Amino acid sequence: MIEEGSKSSKSMVEKRQLFMEMRAQNFDVIRLSTYRTACKLRFVQKRCNLHLVDVWNMIEAFRDNGLSTLDHNAEINVSRLETILSSIFYQLNKRLPTTHQINVEQSIGLLLNFIVATYDSEGHGKLTVFAMKAMLATMCGGKILDKLRYIFSQISDSNGVMVFAKFDQFLREVLKLPTAVFEGPSFGYTEHSVRTCFPQQKKILLNTFLDVLMADPPPQCLVWLPLMHRLANVENVFHPVECSYCRSESMMGFRYRCQQCHGYQLCQSCFWRGHASGPHSNQHQMKEHSSWKSPAKKLSHAISKSLGCMPIGEPPHPVFPEAAERPQDLAHTTTLESPSRLDEEHRLIARYAARLAAEASNSTQCPPTDLGFNFDANKQQRQLIAELENKNREILQEIQRLRLEHEQASQPTPEKAQQNPTLLAELRLLRHRKDELERRMSALQESRRELMVQLEGLMRLLKDEEQKQATQTGSSPHSSPSHSASCTMPMPIRSTSAGSTPTHTPQDCLAGVGDDVLDAFSQGVPRNLRNDLLVAADSITNTMSSLVKELHSVDDGLDDEEENMRNGRDKVSSLKHSGKRHFTPSF
Repeated sequence: MIEEGSKSSKSMVEKRQLFMEMRAQNFDVIRLSTYRTACKLRFVQKRCNLHLVDVWNMIEAFRDNGLSTLDHNAEINVSRLETILSSIFYQLNKRLPTTHQINVEQSIGLLLNFIVATYDSEGHGKLTVFAMKAMLATMCGGKILDKLRYIFSQISDSNGVMVFAKFDQFLREVLKLPTAVFEGPSFGYTEHSVRTCFPQQKKILLNTFLDVLMADPPPQCLVWLPLMHRLANVENVFHPVECSYCRSESMMGFRYRCQQCHGYQLCQSCFWRGHASGPHSNQHQMKEHSSWKSPAKKLSHAISKSLGCMPIGEPPHPVFPEAAERPQDLAHTTTLESPSRLDEEHRLIARYAARLAAEASNSTQCPPTDLGFNFDANKQQRQLIAELENKNREILQEIQRLRLEHEQASQPTPEKAQQNPTLLAELRLLRHRKDELERRMSALQESRRELMVQLEGLMRLLKDEEQKQATQTGSSPHSSPSHSASCTMPMPIRSTSAGSTPTHTPQDCLAGVGDDVLDAFSQGVPRNLRNDLLVAADSITNTMSSLVKELHSVDDGLDDEEENMRNGRDKVSSLKHSGKRHFTPSF
């Protein structure tokens, strides 16, 4: 019981939500009932997202849900109405971009509750097909001309003449909308509403119907309908004019200019609330402006009008042919609520194919004039098909072009990198790091060359020393291999006499070589030259290894330099073996 009570209270809150939000807008401060009614219905239209659906989408939804085959007085329940609204809003979301998607469930709930409150106030749970069509066709978006043409098609006979009884039914249903927003005393339905629109009983065709309902002013009972469309058109119109009452330097929406007070203009908020200042009075006649024209444009317009270069008054709508289009014969169709809907559709298709075959057989018996007429009609149809195919190709090419532009825009480019400060800083830092590593690589290469020069000088000194030892061993008759192995390298003796020429020592020949080599020849105690050479070779190897690591961190493309370093490492290794081979006999 508690759960059912909570659901019932939630349902009541949802039904009152739209009306509570409308009351919060404080539309009742608007002085004129026409503007007050139009503002309230415009709020309902936008809050339920009906302004995003035009009358052509509504007609398509009526046809898809099988309403075209139902009689106007047929009743549908609330669940069927909810299904129709669901199809309308889900189809709307398919047409909208992903960034402008609407809350479908919320829109369905708000609009369903508004329709039920408007047309099922007694709680029967049903409403007529004509009431639903009239309400949705009136409250949807789009042009008022298209709406009125559709409404006329619903209230006219097969000859294109308006049926007064159907028009009276339309007024009865559509005037429930002002009553639903608490404006019934001003625009409620009366028995004389039809006569106020068409005072004389005569034949009403489409052009006459449009002339009356789109006149300035329109019939009093429907004066709010064209005003609601004008409100939608001026919501974002800007007027660079100062309001004479609130002193606002600009206006949005309507602008009102007094016909008696020179230069006195009011914004829509001040005019709707009846504000006045100075000699101006609310009883003065005000002219409504829905756009702004500069003084120069006004002057050129007046000159063109005075010279007869432009028509004085433009017709409110285009003139349509008096002969109405032949309505579709839907007498043989059945309602689509039955379980055998698919079978019914197949039978309808079969009947239509049979009718086309019969028309084709009859056309073969027509006189030559009819054949010429059919030929012209077919030619026009072929031309129309060719134009549509060309248009389709243009659309496909445009889609392909947009797709390519999107792919190009999604790829990073240097121009985009320049526009991104963070990415530009990272590129600058990487470029600086690359230059630094290249400088270090050059220094390591120079060190490598110096080490190779030192190693070659060392090898020459060792060869000379070996030759000297071999000479000394050969000159001494008492020399032996063991003696030569234990002999040490004589220390250099530098003459200190003033007249003697200084003797060049091995250290003089080692100028510019490494410290390990210098230590090998500069110590007073003899050192093992073989070990010193191995130490120097290891130093060269370590240096080359560090060079290889640095080159790997800079760029993978320096494979040639890495190959050279490996060759240098092989050369060092070969020098190690050659040193072993040369020094083994001498030590």
